[in-house]
Amino acid sequence: MDARRLQLLHDIMALEFVAVELTLYLDTHPTEQEPLNDYNMVTDRLNQLKAQYERMYGPLVSYGFSPSEYPWRWIEGPWPWEMQF
Repeated sequence: MDARRLQLLHDIMALEFVAVELTLYLDTHPTEQEPLNDYNMVTDRLNQLKAQYERMYGPLVSYGFSPSEYPWRWIEGPWPWEMQF
């Protein structure tokens, strides 16, 4: 397995975890500016890494979240959840 691909997936999963945690925190502390800044920074970086991954390896998810180039690449494996870390 391509080491760069695995590293990108690892980084994406880590940032997704941070984004979820910050979302939960902001749900109970909506007026705190610093966590909101952190959330926006994490979200921007997460979107950059997802776009980079999809340019290099194809879509991370299906069902309307990721546009596809020709030919349809979703059926190409391995799928993100099949990756071994």
